[in-house]
Amino acid sequence: MGFNRGNLFSNAGMICKYLFIALFLCGNVNVYGQDAAITNSNQYLTLEDCIDYAFKHQPALNQSLLNVSIAKTTNAIALSGWLPQVNASGSLTHYFELPTVFEPNVANPGGPPIQVHTGIYNTATPQVNATQTIFNPGLIYAAKSAPLYVKEAKQATDSAKISVVSSVSKSFLSLLLTLEQIEVLKADTAELRRSVTDAYHQYVGGIVDETDYEEATITLNNTMTQLKQAIENVAPQYAVLKQTMGYPPERQFNVSYDTAEMIRDINIDTAEELQYEKRIELQQLYTAKKLQQQLINYYRFSFLPNIYGFYNYTYEFENNNFSNLFSNGFPYSSIGLSLSIPIFTGFARLENIHKAKLQEQQLDWSEVNLKSEIYTQYTTALANYKSNLYSFHIMQDNVNMAKRVYYVVGLQYKQGVVPYLNVITAQANLITSETGYVNALFQTLSSKIDFEKAMGDIPY
Repeated sequence: MGFNRGNLFSNAGMICKYLFIALFLCGNVNVYGQDAAITNSNQYLTLEDCIDYAFKHQPALNQSLLNVSIAKTTNAIALSGWLPQVNASGSLTHYFELPTVFEPNVANPGGPPIQVHTGIYNTATPQVNATQTIFNPGLIYAAKSAPLYVKEAKQATDSAKISVVSSVSKSFLSLLLTLEQIEVLKADTAELRRSVTDAYHQYVGGIVDETDYEEATITLNNTMTQLKQAIENVAPQYAVLKQTMGYPPERQFNVSYDTAEMIRDINIDTAEELQYEKRIELQQLYTAKKLQQQLINYYRFSFLPNIYGFYNYTYEFENNNFSNLFSNGFPYSSIGLSLSIPIFTGFARLENIHKAKLQEQQLDWSEVNLKSEIYTQYTTALANYKSNLYSFHIMQDNVNMAKRVYYVVGLQYKQGVVPYLNVITAQANLITSETGYVNALFQTLSSKIDFEKAMGDIPY
């Protein structure tokens, strides 16, 4: 190789300066990586641990669980009308002037009637009223709809659990991807640092050209930039994982995982047929349709009468002297049945039936649209999984070949067979293959989650 030895001592200071800066930056990157990737916590959580924690602490999921209790309480309120309803009331009345009545004039039958004041100046009337519903269309509707409302709330909780499993898993994998990239780039940076040092000494010794050293430095700088970006991404990805788990932001934990186990579990049965009924969204829609049918039946039979029994008990106190008002009481009571029938309501019942049936048709079209969406999600997830799995196997082969090429080129360079640029190219290909392999692995695992969700197979 051609080399200008006259520039050796003039460029040596600049080269040492560049080398010192490169080594200093590499040292800083290792410190940043340690600060970001290690959380100063002895707690290690696997993916299963993160999901279990999210099931207990994730705010949206806990809100959904409360909705089940709210649905049950709402049903209890709606059905309370079947129980006896007891009310107490009372009144206290004082007349300044008693009411006037006209009585026939007995002394003078043909004369005008006689004005007579009637009643008592002071009355107190406590009363107890009890009613018992015997038949009521609204209460019958509430009784038939009650289990459906509870089922609807439980299905919403199941949907929330599926979302939690999916979001926590994908956040966990995204974090692992970055951590694995950091480990790969750290190893590559250490190897490139040695290459830069070797190239520098060979350059100073006149063995290689200046461009070889510069090419090595450029590759090192590019890898260091990727490493720095990956390290800076750790903190926000931890924050996203904590948010999806409902984990306190101020607390820290480390993630524990087995890459070999993940690779063993990467394959799934793509020949399994799509079963729409396994999707929680469709199950929720079926429940909504059943509730709508109950509403139609309610309007259809709302012409039936309301029947209830009643019992009234009154204890009336009367006295013209207020101080002696409660000295004498006169009780009376009654029992009976009450019935009311809606004869004409301005066609409101018929219009409500028509409206409810139109809403049922909307749900039918929602089912058609939902099945189309599910099929689209299924085909998209399946295509992504297959392509990512193919890329994973290709990148796996590329890593093995890139390692072998880098080893052979290194031997050839030491024997003077190939220029140093071939070594740089082999190193760059190895780095690209390793990072591509890590990306393909976690992209495949992520697309596997999407496929299981589309199939309705996510366990919860």
